[in-house]
Amino acid sequence: MEDILRKYKDLLIQKRYSQNTQDIYCSYFNDFCIYFRKEKLENITTTQINLYITYLIKSKNISISQQNQRINAIKFYYEKVLGREKQYYELHRPKKEHKLPKVLSKNEVKRIFDVTINLKHKCILMLIYSAGLRRSELLNLTLTNIDSKRMVITINGAKGKKDRISLLSDNLLQLLRQYYKEYRPKKYLFEGQNGGKYSPTSVANILKKAAQKAGIRKNVTPHMLRHSFATHLLEQGTDLRYIQELLGHENSKTTEIYTHVSKKAIDKIINPIDDLFE
Repeated sequence: MEDILRKYKDLLIQKRYSQNTQDIYCSYFNDFCIYFRKEKLENITTTQINLYITYLIKSKNISISQQNQRINAIKFYYEKVLGREKQYYELHRPKKEHKLPKVLSKNEVKRIFDVTINLKHKCILMLIYSAGLRRSELLNLTLTNIDSKRMVITINGAKGKKDRISLLSDNLLQLLRQYYKEYRPKKYLFEGQNGGKYSPTSVANILKKAAQKAGIRKNVTPHMLRHSFATHLLEQGTDLRYIQELLGHENSKTTEIYTHVSKKAIDKIINPIDDLFE
């Protein structure tokens, strides 16, 4: 099994999968190997795999997202490692849930910034929101990614292995200059106490504590700041195509979901009950 797992991980690395994807795939494939430890993996049928997925749904109550990730991890072994054809494409996949992104109001975002006293923490939260960054993109930023002359931030090797630029706020730039003088990061814009990349968990904890301190009862996550950035731009009248570019969405349909949470059109609708009392 160790040899199989090693080959599996080596191929993920060779194909330049992100570290996060490597960790997820290896973990789920390891579970798969343990479950079928008494059998040869190359002899396992699609039916057996479907029964395994059904077992996980019933016993582990895995989410739709995790179900798809586990199927992808299994498919990677049979199609990429073993080089097989499409026989494993017949795995049953659930329909995707169409959930609306959770967003904060501008007032809530400002309250979070106002209660964040630590300079480094404030820069982290403001940067995620003002540039619409994913958490991983924030943590991968280096000093050279901040272009104060052009007032843009360069995001290298983002999701889909694509580079893009996003906005650099004037207000944030002033804070970043103060932050640099105080912390003197060497490589990454935000580094841990012992150097290297800042911890993803720490970013989430900073935001969670700030939201609680600001009296926000929602379960606030770093990705909510990114969603809020996109929604607020749309409400300000920014063209959806520009928002798509700033977020790094390959498909415009991904960006269009923000039209469902924006108040831009809803605010123009008169509620019929209010009309009764005029």
